[in-house]
Amino acid sequence: MISRAETLLFQLPGGMWADWYGRRKIFLVGTFIRTFSPILSSLAPSWEWAIPAAIVSGMTSLYMPAFNAIIADSLPSKRRGAGYGAYNTLTSIPQIISPFIGGIIMEKYGYYKGVRMFLLLQIGVSLLTTAIRYFTIKETMVHQSGKRPSTKITRQTFRELPKQIVVMMVVSIIASFSGRLVMDFTSLYALEVIRVTPVQLGLINTIVGIISVALALPGGMLSDRYGRKKNIMVSRVVSPVTQYLFTVATGFETYTVIRAFNSVGLAFGGGGLTTGGPSWNALIADIVPPEKRATINGIMGTLTAVVGAPSSVLGGWLWQTYHPQLPFQVSMIIGLIAATIFWFGVDEPSKSIEE
Repeated sequence: MISRAETLLFQLPGGMWADWYGRRKIFLVGTFIRTFSPILSSLAPSWEWAIPAAIVSGMTSLYMPAFNAIIADSLPSKRRGAGYGAYNTLTSIPQIISPFIGGIIMEKYGYYKGVRMFLLLQIGVSLLTTAIRYFTIKETMVHQSGKRPSTKITRQTFRELPKQIVVMMVVSIIASFSGRLVMDFTSLYALEVIRVTPVQLGLINTIVGIISVALALPGGMLSDRYGRKKNIMVSRVVSPVTQYLFTVATGFETYTVIRAFNSVGLAFGGGGLTTGGPSWNALIADIVPPEKRATINGIMGTLTAVVGAPSSVLGGWLWQTYHPQLPFQVSMIIGLIAATIFWFGVDEPSKSIEE
C-alpha cells in the first residue's frame, strides 16, 4: 500500500514534467531510482526496512507516463497496436523461463535466500538497464515554436479532456480497485487454498508467459485492423470472469487452464483489471495530442492509485473475516461493471488525432 501511495504522489508530476522538460530526462531519472529499491531490500535486517524500499519502489512510477508517451510518440498511428504488441512480445520473453527458475530456486534455497539472490540480480540488471537507456533513448517531444504546456492542473485541464478519456479514467479507476482487491493474494490463494507447489506455480507462470509472447503481436494487429474497442472489451470481460473461476479451481490442472484463459484475454491488449495494455494505450494515443500524452497518463495513474491504494487492505480483510474466495468474487462483480461502462461510454474515433 505504501508503494502505491508513492505512485499516487509521483505519477502526476512525472507526467507533467515529461511534457514540459522532455520524456528522456524523466525516463532516465526514474530508471536510475529503481536501482535503490532492491539495494534497500537486500540490506534489510528487519521488516521495517521494507517501508523505505517500498517508498523508493513507488517513486519509480515517476517515469511511467514518460515511458508510455515515448512509445506512443515513436509508433505510426495506423500500426500503433502492432507496435505495442511487438514491444510486449519482446519484453515478455523472460516470462517464459524466469518464473520456473524462480520456483526451483525458492524450493531449493528457501524464500529468504532465494529472494536475496534475486534482489542482487535485480540490482545488476537495473544498473545495466539505466546505462543502455542512457545511450539509446532519444527525445521524442519537440515543442512547436518554443511553446510548452502548463505545469498546473486546474479545473480547466479536466474540462478540456475528451469525453472518451474521462470515461476511460472512470473505467480505469473502477477496474484498478477491482484488480488490486486480489493482486496481492493470487499467488497466496494458489499456494494455500488450491495447494499447488512453488515449482508448479512457476511452471504455470511460464505457460502464461509463452501464451503472452505468442499472442501479444497478433492481438495488437487485430487492434489495428478491427478497432481498439472490441479488443479492450474482450480483455476487460475475460479478466473479471477469471477472478471467479479461481474460486472453483480444484488443483494444478484446472488452475493452469484458468490462468491460460486469462492470458489469452489479456493478449487482446485491453489491460484486463489494470490500466494499460497495447489496445488501451493505442486508443489513448489516438485520442490525446502528443504534447499532453504524458500528463494524461500521469493523471490516469494518479487517480487509479488514489482509489486503488486501500483496495488490497479491503481484500485482506474480506479474506480473513469471511473466506478466501470472497475478494475474488467481489473483484469479478466490480470488474464487469467497469467493462459495461467502457462499452457504452467510449466511442472509438474513426482516425487518430494525428491524421
